[in-house]
Amino acid sequence: MEDHKEKVTVSDPTQMKIDVLPEPFEQNVDVHAPGTSGGATGFLRQWKKKDMLIRGSLGLRGIALFFSLISFMLMASNKHGDWKEFDKYQEYRYLLAVAILSSLYSGVQVFRQVRELSTGKNTIQQRTAGLIDFVGDQVVAYLLLSSTSSAIPITDRIRESADNNMFTDSSAAAIAFSFFAFCCLALSAVISGYKLSTQTYI
Repeated sequence: MEDHKEKVTVSDPTQMKIDVLPEPFEQNVDVHAPGTSGGATGFLRQWKKKDMLIRGSLGLRGIALFFSLISFMLMASNKHGDWKEFDKYQEYRYLLAVAILSSLYSGVQVFRQVRELSTGKNTIQQRTAGLIDFVGDQVVAYLLLSSTSSAIPITDRIRESADNNMFTDSSAAAIAFSFFAFCCLALSAVISGYKLSTQTYI
């Protein structure tokens, strides 16, 4: 039942006039209620933010793939005879193995994300994909940092005992690109962690 305001005016003791003034209907409308333009704007903003995160992680993994491939090729071709062979040093073999692993991981992730963006369908469940992204980025980023940390000291020792040459320069370049790949995957891990924390589990 609608509430009404009653206005009573008495112009004569024997007559009474009652005016009924209904409240305006528009007063109770909330412009921010669901289904109004405020809710649509919030949904659009949230959708744009999610799309930006997806494209950001795709870009970072694509750059990580590029850097990992360069690091792999530089180290794999770093053979100049005698002691200037990368496979004679376990630190360089470790760096090469991690660069291969990073290239494979980043390549698979880039392929999956590009396919999902082009088809509009998820390859695997969203919750499982978020967990894989977060754990995978963390593990591969840690391995990249570990391999670069182990390869830097041996490169410094070789440079101290011998003049700068193509072998040490190629090793240093491979280490640098591996570190750049680590930075990209570390940032991607931050995005993956944020996406995982904002997922609904109901």
